[in-house]
Amino acid sequence: MAPFRTWAGIALAGALTVSLAGCSGSGGKRAEDARKAAAAQGRSAVNTPRWTFAMITHSGDGDSFWDIVQNGAKQAAVKDNIDFLYSHDDEAQQQAQLVDAAVDKKVDGIIVTLAKPDALKAALARAEKAGIPVITVNSGSVESKKFGALTHVGQDESVAGAAVGDELNRRGKKKVLCVLHEQGNVGHEQRCAGVRKTFDGDVQDLYVNGTNMPDVQSAIEARLQSDASLDAVVTLGAPYADTAAKAKQDAGSKAEIDTFDLNAKVAAGLASGTLGFAVDQQPYLQGYEAVDLLWLHKYNADVLGGGRPVLTGPQIVTKDDAATLEEYTKRGTR
Repeated sequence: MAPFRTWAGIALAGALTVSLAGCSGSGGKRAEDARKAAAAQGRSAVNTPRWTFAMITHSGDGDSFWDIVQNGAKQAAVKDNIDFLYSHDDEAQQQAQLVDAAVDKKVDGIIVTLAKPDALKAALARAEKAGIPVITVNSGSVESKKFGALTHVGQDESVAGAAVGDELNRRGKKKVLCVLHEQGNVGHEQRCAGVRKTFDGDVQDLYVNGTNMPDVQSAIEARLQSDASLDAVVTLGAPYADTAAKAKQDAGSKAEIDTFDLNAKVAAGLASGTLGFAVDQQPYLQGYEAVDLLWLHKYNADVLGGGRPVLTGPQIVTKDDAATLEEYTKRGTR
Protein backbone atom coordinates (compact mmCIF):
# COMPACT_ATOMS: atom_id res chain seq x y z
CA MET A 1 0.00 0.00 0.00
CA ALA A 2 1.42 3.41 -0.95
CA PRO A 3 2.51 5.67 1.94
CA PHE A 4 -0.14 8.18 2.92
CA ARG A 5 2.39 11.01 3.01
CA THR A 6 3.07 11.40 -0.68
CA TRP A 7 5.48 13.73 -2.42
CA ALA A 8 2.45 15.51 -3.88
CA GLY A 9 1.14 16.16 -0.38
CA ILE A 10 4.53 17.43 0.80
CA ALA A 11 4.76 19.71 -2.20
CA LEU A 12 1.25 21.04 -1.56
CA ALA A 13 2.04 21.71 2.09
CA GLY A 14 5.21 23.52 1.07
CA ALA A 15 3.36 25.61 -1.48
CA LEU A 16 0.74 26.56 1.11
CA THR A 17 3.45 27.59 3.57
CA VAL A 18 5.11 29.78 0.97
CA SER A 19 1.75 31.27 0.01
CA LEU A 20 0.94 32.14 3.61
CA ALA A 21 4.36 33.63 4.18
CA GLY A 22 4.14 35.70 1.01
CA CYS A 23 0.64 37.05 1.61
CA SER A 24 0.34 37.46 5.36
CA GLY A 25 2.76 40.35 5.54
CA SER A 26 0.61 42.40 3.17
CA GLY A 27 -2.60 41.36 4.90
CA GLY A 28 -3.88 39.82 1.66
CA LYS A 29 -7.38 38.38 1.67
CA ARG A 30 -6.13 35.00 0.47
CA ALA A 31 -3.81 34.69 3.46
CA GLU A 32 -6.61 35.71 5.81
CA ASP A 33 -8.96 33.11 4.32
CA ALA A 34 -6.29 30.44 4.63
CA ARG A 35 -5.68 31.34 8.27
CA LYS A 36 -9.41 31.09 9.00
CA ALA A 37 -9.59 27.69 7.31
CA ALA A 38 -6.58 26.40 9.26
CA ALA A 39 -8.05 27.68 12.52
CA ALA A 40 -11.51 26.22 11.91
CA GLN A 41 -10.75 22.84 13.55
CA GLY A 42 -14.24 21.41 13.21
CA ARG A 43 -16.01 24.69 12.55
CA SER A 44 -17.06 26.11 9.21
CA ALA A 45 -14.10 27.11 7.08
CA VAL A 46 -16.20 29.18 4.65
CA ASN A 47 -18.54 32.16 4.81
CA THR A 48 -21.05 30.95 2.23
CA PRO A 49 -24.78 30.81 3.13
CA ARG A 50 -26.13 28.03 5.32
CA TRP A 51 -27.31 25.75 2.51
CA THR A 52 -29.20 22.51 3.16
CA PHE A 53 -28.14 19.26 1.48
CA ALA A 54 -30.12 16.02 1.79
CA MET A 55 -28.58 12.57 1.38
CA ILE A 56 -30.97 9.68 0.72
CA THR A 57 -29.56 6.15 0.48
CA HIS A 58 -30.81 2.60 0.01
CA SER A 59 -29.28 1.49 3.30
CA GLY A 60 -31.10 -0.86 5.61
CA ASP A 61 -31.04 -0.38 9.37
CA GLY A 62 -27.75 -1.04 11.13
CA ASP A 63 -25.48 -1.19 8.07
CA SER A 64 -22.11 0.06 9.31
CA PHE A 65 -20.96 0.88 5.77
CA TRP A 66 -23.36 3.81 5.66
CA ASP A 67 -22.15 5.06 9.02
CA ILE A 68 -18.77 5.60 7.36
CA VAL A 69 -20.37 7.38 4.39
CA GLN A 70 -22.22 9.65 6.82
CA ASN A 71 -19.05 10.37 8.78
CA GLY A 72 -17.43 11.72 5.64
CA ALA A 73 -20.49 13.70 4.61
CA LYS A 74 -20.91 15.24 8.04
CA GLN A 75 -17.27 16.31 8.21
CA ALA A 76 -17.52 18.04 4.84
CA ALA A 77 -20.81 19.62 5.89
CA VAL A 78 -19.17 21.17 8.95
CA LYS A 79 -16.35 22.56 6.84
CA ASP A 80 -18.70 23.90 4.16
CA ASN A 81 -21.33 25.42 6.51
CA ILE A 82 -23.97 22.93 5.32
CA ASP A 83 -27.07 21.78 7.15
CA PHE A 84 -26.85 18.05 6.41
CA LEU A 85 -29.98 15.87 6.40
CA TYR A 86 -29.73 12.09 6.14
CA SER A 87 -32.47 9.54 5.50
CA HIS A 88 -32.55 6.00 4.14
CA ASP A 89 -34.77 3.10 3.19
CA ASP A 90 -33.89 -0.25 1.65
CA GLU A 91 -37.22 -0.31 -0.19
CA ALA A 92 -36.81 1.50 -3.50
CA GLN A 93 -40.28 3.09 -3.56
CA GLN A 94 -39.80 4.41 -0.03
CA GLN A 95 -36.42 5.80 -1.01
CA ALA A 96 -38.09 7.61 -3.92
CA GLN A 97 -40.61 9.12 -1.51
CA LEU A 98 -37.74 10.40 0.63
CA VAL A 99 -36.30 12.12 -2.44
CA ASP A 100 -39.72 13.65 -3.14
CA ALA A 101 -39.84 14.90 0.46
CA ALA A 102 -36.44 16.55 0.05
CA VAL A 103 -37.67 18.27 -3.12
CA ASP A 104 -40.76 19.48 -1.27
CA LYS A 105 -38.52 20.92 1.46
CA LYS A 106 -36.72 22.88 -1.28
CA VAL A 107 -33.30 21.73 -0.17
CA ASP A 108 -30.30 23.24 -1.93
CA GLY A 109 -28.83 19.95 -3.09
CA ILE A 110 -29.53 16.22 -3.09
CA ILE A 111 -27.16 13.26 -2.81
CA VAL A 112 -28.75 9.93 -3.66
CA THR A 113 -27.88 6.30 -4.32
CA LEU A 114 -29.31 4.46 -7.32
CA ALA A 115 -29.19 0.82 -6.27
CA LYS A 116 -32.54 0.34 -8.05
CA PRO A 117 -32.44 3.18 -10.55
CA ASP A 118 -35.80 2.85 -12.28
CA ALA A 119 -37.64 3.45 -9.01
CA LEU A 120 -35.83 6.79 -8.54
CA LYS A 121 -36.16 8.14 -12.08
CA ALA A 122 -39.37 10.14 -11.58
CA ALA A 123 -38.25 11.59 -8.25
CA LEU A 124 -34.97 12.79 -9.74
CA ALA A 125 -36.86 14.31 -12.67
CA ARG A 126 -38.83 16.34 -10.10
CA ALA A 127 -35.58 17.49 -8.49
CA GLU A 128 -34.20 18.54 -11.88
CA LYS A 129 -37.40 20.43 -12.71
CA ALA A 130 -37.17 22.22 -9.35
CA GLY A 131 -33.62 23.29 -10.14
CA ILE A 132 -32.08 21.26 -7.32
CA PRO A 133 -28.60 19.93 -8.20
CA VAL A 134 -28.15 16.20 -7.66
CA ILE A 135 -25.06 14.06 -7.17
CA THR A 136 -25.36 10.29 -7.17
CA VAL A 137 -23.13 8.30 -4.87
CA ASN A 138 -22.09 4.67 -4.42
CA SER A 139 -24.64 3.04 -6.77
CA GLY A 140 -25.88 4.04 -10.20
CA SER A 141 -22.85 5.28 -12.12
CA VAL A 142 -24.36 4.11 -15.43
CA GLU A 143 -27.70 5.88 -14.91
CA SER A 144 -26.38 8.97 -13.12
CA LYS A 145 -25.85 11.26 -16.11
CA LYS A 146 -29.03 10.33 -17.98
CA PHE A 147 -31.03 10.92 -14.79
CA GLY A 148 -29.74 14.50 -14.69
CA ALA A 149 -27.10 14.25 -11.96
CA LEU A 150 -24.05 16.51 -12.01
CA THR A 151 -21.72 13.58 -11.51
CA HIS A 152 -21.37 10.25 -9.71
CA VAL A 153 -19.01 9.59 -6.80
CA GLY A 154 -18.07 5.99 -6.13
CA GLN A 155 -16.40 3.03 -7.73
CA ASP A 156 -17.23 1.43 -11.05
CA GLU A 157 -18.69 -1.86 -9.85
CA SER A 158 -17.78 -3.74 -13.03
CA VAL A 159 -14.18 -2.55 -12.75
CA ALA A 160 -14.13 -3.50 -9.06
CA GLY A 161 -15.43 -6.96 -9.86
CA ALA A 162 -12.82 -7.38 -12.57
CA ALA A 163 -10.12 -6.43 -10.05
CA VAL A 164 -11.38 -9.20 -7.77
CA GLY A 165 -11.24 -11.70 -10.63
CA ASP A 166 -7.65 -10.72 -11.35
CA GLU A 167 -6.70 -11.06 -7.66
CA LEU A 168 -8.32 -14.49 -7.45
CA ASN A 169 -6.33 -15.57 -10.52
CA ARG A 170 -3.15 -14.32 -8.88
CA ARG A 171 -3.96 -16.43 -5.83
CA GLY A 172 -4.50 -19.52 -7.96
CA LYS A 173 -8.19 -19.98 -7.18
CA LYS A 174 -10.33 -22.16 -9.41
CA LYS A 175 -13.94 -21.98 -8.21
CA VAL A 176 -15.55 -19.04 -6.41
CA LEU A 177 -18.91 -18.45 -4.75
CA CYS A 178 -20.17 -14.87 -5.18
CA VAL A 179 -22.71 -14.08 -2.42
CA LEU A 180 -25.36 -11.49 -3.37
CA HIS A 181 -27.19 -10.22 -0.30
CA GLU A 182 -29.72 -7.86 -1.96
CA GLN A 183 -31.71 -9.05 -4.95
CA GLY A 184 -32.30 -6.39 -7.58
CA ASN A 185 -29.31 -4.28 -6.59
CA VAL A 186 -27.68 -3.48 -9.93
CA GLY A 187 -24.33 -2.75 -8.31
CA HIS A 188 -24.18 -6.21 -6.77
CA GLU A 189 -24.99 -7.85 -10.08
CA GLN A 190 -22.24 -5.80 -11.73
CA ARG A 191 -19.71 -6.88 -9.11
CA CYS A 192 -20.28 -10.59 -9.65
CA ALA A 193 -20.41 -10.10 -13.42
CA GLY A 194 -17.09 -8.27 -13.23
CA VAL A 195 -15.53 -11.17 -11.32
CA ARG A 196 -16.83 -13.56 -13.96
CA LYS A 197 -15.36 -11.41 -16.73
CA THR A 198 -11.73 -11.72 -15.63
CA PHE A 199 -11.64 -14.84 -13.45
CA ASP A 200 -10.19 -17.83 -15.25
CA GLY A 201 -12.14 -20.32 -13.14
CA ASP A 202 -15.81 -20.95 -12.39
CA VAL A 203 -18.03 -18.35 -10.67
CA GLN A 204 -21.27 -19.39 -8.99
CA ASP A 205 -23.81 -16.88 -7.66
CA LEU A 206 -25.58 -17.40 -4.35
CA TYR A 207 -28.54 -15.17 -3.51
CA VAL A 208 -29.25 -14.71 0.19
CA ASN A 209 -31.50 -12.55 2.36
CA GLY A 210 -29.03 -10.01 3.67
CA THR A 211 -31.35 -8.85 6.44
CA ASN A 212 -31.20 -12.27 8.13
CA MET A 213 -27.61 -13.15 9.08
CA PRO A 214 -28.40 -16.66 10.44
CA ASP A 215 -29.96 -17.52 7.08
CA VAL A 216 -26.95 -16.04 5.25
CA GLN A 217 -24.61 -18.20 7.31
CA SER A 218 -26.72 -21.32 6.78
CA ALA A 219 -26.91 -20.78 3.01
CA ILE A 220 -23.15 -20.30 2.63
CA GLU A 221 -22.41 -23.25 4.92
CA ALA A 222 -24.76 -25.52 2.95
CA ARG A 223 -23.14 -24.60 -0.35
CA LEU A 224 -19.62 -25.16 1.02
CA GLN A 225 -20.64 -28.54 2.44
CA SER A 226 -22.20 -29.64 -0.84
CA ASP A 227 -19.29 -28.53 -3.03
CA ALA A 228 -15.82 -29.15 -1.65
CA SER A 229 -14.26 -27.80 -4.86
CA LEU A 230 -15.16 -24.22 -3.91
CA ASP A 231 -11.86 -22.62 -2.94
CA ALA A 232 -13.01 -19.00 -2.51
CA VAL A 233 -16.08 -17.15 -1.25
CA VAL A 234 -16.57 -13.48 -2.15
CA THR A 235 -19.07 -11.46 -0.13
CA LEU A 236 -20.31 -8.12 -1.42
CA GLY A 237 -20.32 -6.23 1.87
CA ALA A 238 -18.07 -6.09 4.92
CA PRO A 239 -20.69 -7.25 7.46
CA TYR A 240 -21.08 -10.51 5.53
CA ALA A 241 -17.39 -11.43 5.55
CA ASP A 242 -17.42 -12.45 9.21
CA THR A 243 -20.59 -14.47 8.65
CA ALA A 244 -18.98 -16.25 5.69
CA ALA A 245 -15.91 -17.03 7.82
CA LYS A 246 -18.15 -18.66 10.45
CA ALA A 247 -19.94 -20.65 7.75
CA LYS A 248 -16.58 -21.84 6.41
CA GLN A 249 -15.50 -23.00 9.86
CA ASP A 250 -18.75 -24.87 10.53
CA ALA A 251 -18.63 -26.48 7.08
CA GLY A 252 -15.05 -27.63 7.55
CA SER A 253 -14.14 -25.89 4.30
CA LYS A 254 -10.72 -24.65 3.22
CA ALA A 255 -12.14 -21.94 0.95
CA GLU A 256 -10.60 -18.47 1.24
CA ILE A 257 -13.01 -15.74 2.35
CA ASP A 258 -12.67 -12.43 0.50
CA THR A 259 -14.94 -9.41 0.53
CA PHE A 260 -15.93 -6.09 -0.93
CA ASP A 261 -15.75 -3.16 1.49
CA LEU A 262 -13.88 -2.56 4.69
CA ASN A 263 -14.64 -2.13 8.38
CA ALA A 264 -12.88 -2.80 11.70
CA LYS A 265 -13.77 -6.51 11.68
CA VAL A 266 -12.51 -6.90 8.12
CA ALA A 267 -9.24 -5.15 8.98
CA ALA A 268 -8.84 -7.49 11.96
CA GLY A 269 -9.67 -10.48 9.76
CA LEU A 270 -7.03 -9.47 7.24
CA ALA A 271 -4.48 -9.11 10.03
CA SER A 272 -5.27 -12.55 11.46
CA GLY A 273 -5.44 -14.29 8.09
CA THR A 274 -9.13 -15.17 8.49
CA LEU A 275 -9.76 -13.15 5.33
CA GLY A 276 -7.65 -13.15 2.19
CA PHE A 277 -8.28 -9.67 0.78
CA ALA A 278 -10.84 -6.89 0.66
CA VAL A 279 -11.88 -4.34 -1.96
CA ASP A 280 -12.06 -0.88 -0.44
CA GLN A 281 -14.26 1.68 -2.20
CA GLN A 282 -13.53 4.32 0.47
CA PRO A 283 -17.05 5.16 1.69
CA TYR A 284 -15.83 8.07 3.85
CA LEU A 285 -14.48 9.65 0.68
CA GLN A 286 -17.79 9.08 -1.10
CA GLY A 287 -19.74 10.99 1.54
CA TYR A 288 -17.14 13.73 1.92
CA GLU A 289 -16.70 14.36 -1.80
CA ALA A 290 -20.43 14.29 -2.55
CA VAL A 291 -21.08 17.12 -0.07
CA ASP A 292 -17.97 19.03 -1.09
CA LEU A 293 -18.78 18.79 -4.80
CA LEU A 294 -22.32 20.04 -4.24
CA TRP A 295 -20.91 22.96 -2.25
CA LEU A 296 -18.42 23.74 -5.02
CA HIS A 297 -21.23 23.70 -7.56
CA LYS A 298 -23.39 26.03 -5.49
CA TYR A 299 -20.48 28.35 -4.72
CA ASN A 300 -18.57 28.34 -7.99
CA ALA A 301 -20.58 26.34 -10.58
CA ASP A 302 -17.84 23.70 -10.53
CA VAL A 303 -18.44 20.19 -11.82
CA LEU A 304 -15.89 17.40 -11.50
CA GLY A 305 -15.75 14.28 -13.61
CA GLY A 306 -16.21 15.72 -17.09
CA GLY A 307 -19.28 13.56 -17.59
CA ARG A 308 -17.59 10.51 -16.08
CA PRO A 309 -17.77 9.17 -12.51
CA VAL A 310 -15.38 10.42 -9.86
CA LEU A 311 -13.86 7.10 -8.75
CA THR A 312 -13.09 6.28 -5.12
CA GLY A 313 -12.08 2.67 -5.75
CA PRO A 314 -11.37 -0.13 -6.15
CA GLN A 315 -8.33 -0.63 -3.92
CA ILE A 316 -7.30 -4.18 -3.10
CA VAL A 317 -6.15 -4.39 0.53
CA THR A 318 -4.47 -7.39 2.17
CA LYS A 319 -2.77 -8.45 5.37
CA ASP A 320 0.13 -6.16 4.51
CA ASP A 321 -2.20 -3.14 4.76
CA ALA A 322 -4.16 -4.21 7.83
CA ALA A 323 -2.09 -2.52 10.53
CA THR A 324 -2.33 0.87 8.82
CA LEU A 325 -6.03 0.57 8.05
CA GLU A 326 -7.10 -0.83 11.42
CA GLU A 327 -6.51 2.53 13.12
CA TYR A 328 -8.73 4.31 10.59
CA THR A 329 -11.50 1.70 10.67
CA LYS A 330 -11.74 2.05 14.47
CA ARG A 331 -12.34 5.78 14.20
CA GLY A 332 -14.97 5.25 11.47
CA THR A 333 -13.22 6.80 8.51
CA ARG A 334 -12.26 3.63 6.54
